[in-house]
Amino acid sequence: MCGGFTCSKNSLLALNILYVVVSFILIGVAAAAKFASIVSSLTLVSGIITCGVLLLLISIVGLVGASKHHQVMLFFYMIVLFIIFIIQFSVACACLAINTNQQKILADDGWAISTQDMKSDAQSLFGCCGYKNQTEDHPSCMQVISKTTRKTCCPDAHNNDTLCCRGGACDCSTCDVAVQDAMQRGFNLVGGVGLFFSFTEFIGVWLTVRYRNQRDPRANPSAFL
Repeated sequence: MCGGFTCSKNSLLALNILYVVVSFILIGVAAAAKFASIVSSLTLVSGIITCGVLLLLISIVGLVGASKHHQVMLFFYMIVLFIIFIIQFSVACACLAINTNQQKILADDGWAISTQDMKSDAQSLFGCCGYKNQTEDHPSCMQVISKTTRKTCCPDAHNNDTLCCRGGACDCSTCDVAVQDAMQRGFNLVGGVGLFFSFTEFIGVWLTVRYRNQRDPRANPSAFL
């Protein structure tokens, strides 16, 4: 009978195995989004990473509690999982709700506090030079190529030679648009994945409440639930 003790136990075990997989998905997707933005400090994305780590830890508690029908562990698991659901749901909604102006502010602040190495990495990744100005506030685009110092992205005033940081032809655009586009893709991806999987956590809370109130048929009938 699917509504019985055994079915609830197996369902909760399977759900916690799923949580282990989901936690790695959340961590991986959020880390990839944060890496893609390079210069931006995405606090909201870090919140999803935190939720993924907490979900991984609490899913282990859930597996042990479900296998032993341990009332204390299941209660602790249920409370923490509900807290994770609230945090993850809120952060995911915030990621999806960020507008263009807010993304612009985050990108501007991220570029301003970034190191020269991080800015160089951004220029190499996006094939751009500078942030809002090609001649100011960015690392040198000079690079030694075949024992000759040449510019790798910014136009060369001497011979009008333009080389992209990635090695091909380049229109030498600034990095502000590229960084903001990467941020938007990252926020949308992280927010969508986080929001979708947050509902599975609510199902886990409901299933845990139900499982805790069921009597183990193998236990002493006179034992307290």
